[in-house]
Amino acid sequence: MKAVALLSVAAAAALASQPAAALGLFEAWQAAQRNDREFAVARAAHEAAQPRLNQGAALWRPEVLLSAAAGLGTNENEARGAQFSTPAFGRSNDVAFDTSVTNGTVHRWTVSARQPLYNPARRSQQQELLLSVDLAGVEWQAAVQSLRLRTAERYFGLAVAAETLRVLRAQSEAIGRATTEAQDRYRMGAAPVTDTHEAKARLAAATAQVLAAQRSLQLARTALSDSTGIPVASIAARLPGPRTMGASMPLVQWLERSAQGNPAIASQAMRVELAKQEAVRHSARAATSVDLVAQAGRERLSGSGDFGSARNSSRNELIGVQVTVPLYTGGLRDAKHEEALRRVEQARAELQRIGEQVAQQTHSAWLGLEVGVARVAALEDALEASEARLDMTQLGVEIGDRTTLDRLNAENETTSARLALVEARVTLLMDRLRLAALAGQLDDSAMQSVDAELARREGN
Repeated sequence: MKAVALLSVAAAAALASQPAAALGLFEAWQAAQRNDREFAVARAAHEAAQPRLNQGAALWRPEVLLSAAAGLGTNENEARGAQFSTPAFGRSNDVAFDTSVTNGTVHRWTVSARQPLYNPARRSQQQELLLSVDLAGVEWQAAVQSLRLRTAERYFGLAVAAETLRVLRAQSEAIGRATTEAQDRYRMGAAPVTDTHEAKARLAAATAQVLAAQRSLQLARTALSDSTGIPVASIAARLPGPRTMGASMPLVQWLERSAQGNPAIASQAMRVELAKQEAVRHSARAATSVDLVAQAGRERLSGSGDFGSARNSSRNELIGVQVTVPLYTGGLRDAKHEEALRRVEQARAELQRIGEQVAQQTHSAWLGLEVGVARVAALEDALEASEARLDMTQLGVEIGDRTTLDRLNAENETTSARLALVEARVTLLMDRLRLAALAGQLDDSAMQSVDAELARREGN
């Protein structure tokens, strides 16, 4: 069982030590734009909204319809008390006319055209379409910001996972050496057997931690690889360097910028306007419409009936202005208008909620930067002290003033301090990116600025 665990650790170490490309954060972002599936869905949604511009313009263009029909028809006409007048026969009163076609052949065609002149409901519909296009643009910006943050989280998640594995492997090796020394000292009678058991227990726990860290590293690599399309075996990330930077502006300015530039606030503000247009479309004043109309048509029915062969034909032409005023809709329009007004109130309430949420998130990220700088400095001091303590404890074990347990505890505290410092530096950098995203300013220059810091560290 121990042999299997040692082989697993060896395999993990071999895999972790494989050469991998030193991927930069901006490079990862560029690759994610081409390969991230969630981003592809957002891109498709943005592109799908663009034809609505043409839809809005088309609402005010003429509509031309052609209809044609052919089939069987019956027509029975009876007229009584008619007046008939011709130059040859004079005038006749109380004349009767009868026509009859049974199951005759019908041919009918109609061409009609309509040009809207005044239509508030249609105007509101056009505004809704244009607003929806603007909304899609803001949501696209939000998707870009989200992908930048998501890429940074996965990138630094991979960097932390790799560093965690490296540190835990070093700790496991140190515990292994301590275990061997404890066994040797026990054989020499210079240490109790409890030191040996304690060292073996710590070694087993360290082995389990290394295996868990290896699993986390593989998952982090897979997540970044799936998003960027870069092969798992050739992907690696850099950690932030010791240089730290806090918030560049006071909190009040960041709150103002997030209120003005946050994509979530902007998109919800557009949803409020959409709700308003919906209310206008169902209002009473939007019910009346005026259209310029034109129509031409012809109908012909031929066959035989009660009076022998017969043929009826008619032709109509019309051009003019049509006014439409709904007089009664059973309360449907009023109900829809009332619902639309309630949705305006709902959208406004949601806008206030999102604004408050964004302000809280901005405050949290700003505080993270302000406190994070001091926190990183404190953790750097803690790591330095832990390393000094470990050195002195190791020396104490060699001269017999400290026990193996003291050394193992010092080793564990040093490892914890080192990993806490790594995570604090990453958290500080992510707070910078989140603060920029909340203000709608997480652009290429922000990503490249972070990348430059990572590149400087790599050269140190």
